[in-house]
Amino acid sequence: MHLADKSRKTPFYFYLILAGLPVLFFVLLELGLRIFGYGYNNDQWIQLSDGKLVLNPDIARRYFYFTNSLPYSNLDVFDEIKGSNTFRVFILGGSTTAGFPYAPGGSFSRYLQQRLDIVYPASKIEVVNLGMTAVNSYSIRDLFPGVLQQQPDLIIIYAGHNEYYGAFGVGSMESLGTSRGLVNFVLLLKRFKTVELVTNVIREFSRLFSLSTPEKKDVTMMTKMVKEQSIPLDSELYYAGIEQFRENLKDILNWVKETNIPVLLSTLTCNLRDQHPFVSISTDKFPPADIIYNLAHQELLKSNIQTADSLFKYSKELDALRFRSPNLINEIILSFGKEYNYYVVDVDSAFKSVSPFGIVGNNLMTDHLHPTLNGYQFMGRLFFEAMNKLNYLPDSVPIDLPDKQQDSITVSNFIFSRLDSIIGNYRISALKNAWPFIDESEQIDIESLLKTKDYIDSLAFKCITGNMNWESVHRKSANFYLSKKDYNNFKREMDVLISQFPTVYNYYNFAASEFLNIGDFNRAYLYLTKRYKLKPDAFSTKWLGIIDLSEGKNDSAIKYLKESLKFDPKDSQVLFNLAGAYTRINEYNKALESINDCLHIDPHYEGAEKLQNQLESLID
Repeated sequence: MHLADKSRKTPFYFYLILAGLPVLFFVLLELGLRIFGYGYNNDQWIQLSDGKLVLNPDIARRYFYFTNSLPYSNLDVFDEIKGSNTFRVFILGGSTTAGFPYAPGGSFSRYLQQRLDIVYPASKIEVVNLGMTAVNSYSIRDLFPGVLQQQPDLIIIYAGHNEYYGAFGVGSMESLGTSRGLVNFVLLLKRFKTVELVTNVIREFSRLFSLSTPEKKDVTMMTKMVKEQSIPLDSELYYAGIEQFRENLKDILNWVKETNIPVLLSTLTCNLRDQHPFVSISTDKFPPADIIYNLAHQELLKSNIQTADSLFKYSKELDALRFRSPNLINEIILSFGKEYNYYVVDVDSAFKSVSPFGIVGNNLMTDHLHPTLNGYQFMGRLFFEAMNKLNYLPDSVPIDLPDKQQDSITVSNFIFSRLDSIIGNYRISALKNAWPFIDESEQIDIESLLKTKDYIDSLAFKCITGNMNWESVHRKSANFYLSKKDYNNFKREMDVLISQFPTVYNYYNFAASEFLNIGDFNRAYLYLTKRYKLKPDAFSTKWLGIIDLSEGKNDSAIKYLKESLKFDPKDSQVLFNLAGAYTRINEYNKALESINDCLHIDPHYEGAEKLQNQLESLID
């Protein structure tokens, strides 16, 4: 009898299999979750319709864990396949970039879109604004590789105010600490369904055992995002926010440098003269911010402008609630502009240059840092001028207009309505009716705050209280003006809707139809032409043909009317008009064929039998 081996060596592959089982489990779990469509779509871009892409409205789920009411971009659409004559600009940043409180129509990106459309009519212009409220350099860094894949001709970045209280900011409710490596790793993991599942399970357990009250509906995003209400100047958290911005922007610029895509950076501006510090604290090193702010106003009254300016800047630096970016953020932007050879649009200096005493205040600001509508248009002008200076413009031939006239036409025809203005004003009123502008005890109810005077006011009120969405209130406003036969304001509202939703083709046809009804063929023709360029249909081709025929443009009329018949070969009106167009160019056989088809479909079509008899006599 032989003794068994004292030991038998375990095969190496056994350990490989053992180590691989957890990996295999998570791979299969991830595949299963994706196959069965678990959770939300976390793709960066989603298809809207007809080969059009838009930033996923759910993308903010990557950046917010505790906040229920998530921000989203202005939902600007662009072609999935970039055309040869397309000029594409991507813009990234926070709420100022988005255009708060006048988003989406009042943003500086809309000024750029409309001016480029005017100056370069032969090019297809796509200005895609990805700005979102309460996001910062982490979100921009996360989105940036996807932006580069879309072949932009220019990238504009206006960001830096949200480094402390934006998503993952060091003082934010959504903070994961000060480690950039950890935050960016978490953002990478959040692309996986398995992580979404785990996150949802943790969230549900947290809610189950949490004693916290539900999130109030009327609390502003500004209020929701703050965890650290006091971040003193020169503190550890103060510098953590600075470094967070510096390193994330460095990653972004290193990536884009490899692509040779032009970039415009921008300094940040804010309200210095008319924004009292939110939180004043006294430290061993620094005085309270409010004392310095009051001294600044005293110096201003004495006409000591330079001293007042320095004190206003110092007061902003001392404000411990850091919604306005520190001066160091602008210094980083300017230094990176030099280091990477990217042009920096000095928005801050430009705003100062047109402000009383050279100090930015309520002349251009609605609150602590969001511009007025004129301020946003001014920003758009500054970016356009930089694009013009650097030749970051479409390749097509521009129209021959002086710069001032281009700007004047853009501003005077700016696609923005009274309803947009009221919504913006209401948003600001609601923002300032909450902390940190006032104490919670000073708040008044929203109905008393926003007193509505007419129907348009009531629509704006429903929009900002969440009882009706932005699109619905504009549709109701358009119908209201139409019922009053106020066709100018009806047109303005339809233009606003079309500007925001260019792929909702029914808006073009609806507007054209209403102007056709009142015999305003010039306005109708504009909408029909826009519709035709996007996606021809029976209605647009038919009426483009009929209008052209009425103006003696016979060849063009025939082209459109024949095209209309491809969509609807049994439209007797199209056939009648096509017969008339052929008659005008002496194509009598074709005219007779068309009128015969017309009468076959509708034997009683007015005037058709008479035209048939005339044509038969001409041919005989």
